[in-house]
Amino acid sequence: MRRKNICFNELSKENVEKYQDWLLNTRKNTPKTSNLRLTALRSFLEYAAREHSELTALYLGLCDIKDTQVPVNPIEFFEKRQMKALLSAPDIRTKTGRRNQMLMILLYDSAARISEVLELNLGDIHLDAEIPYATLHGKGDKYRNIPLMEKTCRHLRRYLQEFHAGSDEKAPLFYATTHGYRHHLSSDTAEKLIISCSDKASNANVKMPDSCHCHMVRKTRAMDLYQSGVPLAHIQQLLGHEDISTTTGFYAFATLNTLAKSMAKANEAGESEEKKWKEPDVIKRLYSL
Repeated sequence: MRRKNICFNELSKENVEKYQDWLLNTRKNTPKTSNLRLTALRSFLEYAAREHSELTALYLGLCDIKDTQVPVNPIEFFEKRQMKALLSAPDIRTKTGRRNQMLMILLYDSAARISEVLELNLGDIHLDAEIPYATLHGKGDKYRNIPLMEKTCRHLRRYLQEFHAGSDEKAPLFYATTHGYRHHLSSDTAEKLIISCSDKASNANVKMPDSCHCHMVRKTRAMDLYQSGVPLAHIQQLLGHEDISTTTGFYAFATLNTLAKSMAKANEAGESEEKKWKEPDVIKRLYSL
């Protein structure tokens, strides 16, 4: 049915459920796409029902339709050895290589989105503050300040000395030069950099994920902090998530490595307790209780 020929009567619960089935099983769309379409139809009918009360029954019928369950995939991030290989991949004998390494170091340390790092200007970096920090322009036109670690600050000072001697505060922190004009790097350039560094690490016998992209660096930093015991509320602030549930949904789960360590500790404790049961002094004390 062509969209221009659809009337309200066609938006019944039965028809919309058939439409969902067609999206999933015939068109092979993902559950997320199906749910987005359902949300759009609900929003449209909610608006229409406010204008024409006789459409309320159709709107309520769509509210009764359950969203398709979306499978939760494990979060993609780099293991410590992989991240180390990635940061070591750029050829720092070249000027471009030194710029690329600095970009990845800051991307990891700040746990920022790649767009936030690429938009940085010199005036957004505050290395002389009591606590050095960078000001990021995030989603929703919101700004947040991210503390910079001491090692990152040392890298940044060397980078600024080489790349920004005499530059003004509005100059792009990471730039390319075209026809004598400095401009911000594109996200495509950054994505190609990650893929190139991943390929180089793979050639050095470091097994890398099948698909590597810039956002994995942000997730890696967040996961490293989470595994180190940093509270989720602090990670939420670092990532710029407005809702703590967004942070929890991504990072609050036991990774395979964490789970394995926990199970190993439990086994060790069990073994040590079993041995204590056999110690004469322990048995004697227990009998005296």
